[in-house]
Amino acid sequence: MGVYLLLAVGAATAITDASAACTAWPACGDGWSLPSTADGYVALGHRVVAALVGLLVLATTVAGWRRGASTRVRAALGVSLALYPVQAGLGALVATTGGGVALSAVHLVVAMIIFGGLVAALAWTLEAQTGDPDDAPGRPPARDLPPASNRSPDLPTDPVARAKATAAAYVRLTKPRLMWLLCLVASAGMALAGGPGLSPATVLATLGGGALAIGASGTFNHVLERDVDRRMARTSDRPLATDLVPVRNAVAFGLALTAASLALFASVNALTAALGLAAILFYSVVYTLILKPNTVQNTVIGGLAGALPAVIGWAAVTGEIGLGGIALAVVIFLWTPAHFYNLALAYKDDYARGGFPMMPVVRGETATRRHILWYLGATLVAAGALAAAESLGPLYVVTGVAFGGVFLWTVIRLHYEQTEAAAFRSFHASNAYLGFLLLAIVVDALAI
Repeated sequence: MGVYLLLAVGAATAITDASAACTAWPACGDGWSLPSTADGYVALGHRVVAALVGLLVLATTVAGWRRGASTRVRAALGVSLALYPVQAGLGALVATTGGGVALSAVHLVVAMIIFGGLVAALAWTLEAQTGDPDDAPGRPPARDLPPASNRSPDLPTDPVARAKATAAAYVRLTKPRLMWLLCLVASAGMALAGGPGLSPATVLATLGGGALAIGASGTFNHVLERDVDRRMARTSDRPLATDLVPVRNAVAFGLALTAASLALFASVNALTAALGLAAILFYSVVYTLILKPNTVQNTVIGGLAGALPAVIGWAAVTGEIGLGGIALAVVIFLWTPAHFYNLALAYKDDYARGGFPMMPVVRGETATRRHILWYLGATLVAAGALAAAESLGPLYVVTGVAFGGVFLWTVIRLHYEQTEAAAFRSFHASNAYLGFLLLAIVVDALAI
């Protein structure tokens, strides 16, 4: 996380005047003087922290070699250590010569490689210490479901209670727990695109359309998975699984939400409406019917559904698909497996009974924990690269490093504890990481 802090801060200061305020090396002025501005102290602080983190990288590499780590762990640590002085030299060139786009880009890429080497060493070390290579079934699960007739839903008989339960059921069809996060993704996309001049009308129409689109997608998901939902413990009380809502009513409800969503999106621009329709179809048809029951990569590819709101938010403001929206979408896409694989671990047996080829069911828990760490590392790198966006600043960097560190700690604890509680802890940490990161984007971009 020390190296990641340097990566994120370096990416953020690359587009500010902080480095220009201290153009000597290793300190400012004549090379040994203290800076005279706040930006100068930021640049000097970056160099001081880099020296301290370099000592940690050296100590980690020495410890790995002395303790007899595997060849690949030693190689990963060796690459990171060998590149560290190269990175420091590139930093000195950027500071003293002004660098330029190409040199700054190389500086950032080398930092990513150093960070990637340390993540790889950590992942392989944890796997060696806590993994079980024999826990992978090696084949997709066969459905092992009790008969649907075995269910005994507990439904209210009183008319008033029944009406309240029905109203709550329609709300549940929309999957409201997904709405806040995905709407926050769209908000971050709009904030990056529009900055302080963002139109309130555009925000309201886009978020309203987004909430309805999520509700429509969730409703269609309930309809298409109702038979399996009836037979799995986690989902057996869903509205269609208990016949609280008739299928035809749910379909009509989903279509109404879709129409209302597209109308709101179309009031913004045609591209936003097209992307909104694509998001509904992708989650309802591609993910639910094709990916989820048929491939172990369902969560990875399905991450596109969660990433699309970032592009929708950007398109709502600009009328086009821009680099900033795509960069934010990449962060969400990479975060999704690191987030959802924790839930897959907690509900592994239920997914196996349902016949869904989730990662822990097909590849085993050891491989799943390894993938969580890999995708977390990739998410942090993508988020660090996003820090180079012109509208982001210190709040985003501090938030990403702090909550990224908490997320990483929970993932490491998951490797050692290997319990349902540890999986849920990591799951909630992933939510906190992304939620606060997106809030920081909104605040930084809007300069609130």
